[in-house]
This record gives sequence, structure tokens and C-alpha cells, in this order.
Amino acid sequence: MNATGLHFDDDLAAFADGVIGGGLSPQVTALITQAGLLRHLPQQALPLLEQARADAPRHPAPLIALYRFYFYSHQLAKARAMGEDALAIARTALGPDFGDVPPGDEATRGDAAVRFYLFTLKGLAYLNMRLGDMAEAHVMLSELRRLDPQDHVGAALLWHVLTRHEKGDVSEANTAYPVRGWGTP
Repeated sequence: MNATGLHFDDDLAAFADGVIGGGLSPQVTALITQAGLLRHLPQQALPLLEQARADAPRHPAPLIALYRFYFYSHQLAKARAMGEDALAIARTALGPDFGDVPPGDEATRGDAAVRFYLFTLKGLAYLNMRLGDMAEAHVMLSELRRLDPQDHVGAALLWHVLTRHEKGDVSEANTAYPVRGWGTP
């Protein structure tokens, strides 16, 4: 059980449903939809997204909408903050033991909550790379490599880019990447 008295399985089911859009009130859905219609007017869209988050603070949909707003408006530090919030919410929903043992192949391919967590890690690794925080990107990609050894979320390309950068190899001549997979450690 968690602090709210619900079982983690109940929380996880609700979170997984939320990841695919379920469990969101019509009012919050309307706020996100209206913000999308106003994307060309960011000063009007942002308050709607912030209100959606305030109205549904533990639901992934407003976080995803805010993440996208900041990402596509090139406010990468703010996008990273939304990603960190999303990762924390996903960790809570997945429970305290998530990651002690990497999730199985089936979960990394088909479980909405697990995939949300993994894709959020991937997005944060990318943002950290873009923001120049290569050490944090390395930590996140190492965790992804451990949790998704088959590379179902496609993070290995970021790993190869980061590895090249860490080796100081920025030449265009060495741009061949494996089609899929982490390669050698």
C-alpha cells in the first residue's frame, strides 16, 4: 500500500490508463485542447496548460503537454523540468521496487507505464545532451541500457552519439551507427 491507502497495483493501473489518455476530466482535456488550438499564441496557450497541470497534478497528460510546449518553443531547461516531474510521477506509479530487476521484454514492449518511464528517461537524456550536461545524460542512458537491454525504446543511438562525444570524436567521417542496439559496453 502507498500513503493514500491504495495498492500500488491500483495506482499503476490508473497511471497506465493515464499514459494512454484515460482518467482525465473533460475540463482538463478541454484546457489542453484549447491550448493546442492556440499554439501560435504561446502567451495564451501556456496559462491553459498550467491550469490543466494544476487541475490534474498527478496525471501524465498535462505534463506531456507542458513538456511539448517547452520543447517546441526551444525552452529546453523548462522541458527538462517537466520531464523530471514526469519521471518522478512514473517512478511513484511503478512502485518502490521498479528497476531492482530490469522489466521483462514484454513489459518494455507493451506496458504503458514502463514504456512511459523508459521514453521519459530517453527524452531527459536527449535534453541533458542538448543542454550540455553530458554526465547526467550518461547516467540516464546507462540506466536505460540496464532497464532496456534490447533497446525497445531506441535510446542506443543517443548512447552512440554520447560515446563519440566523450571520446572527442566529432568528425563527420565516423557517423556509422548500428541500426539497432547498444553495441559493446
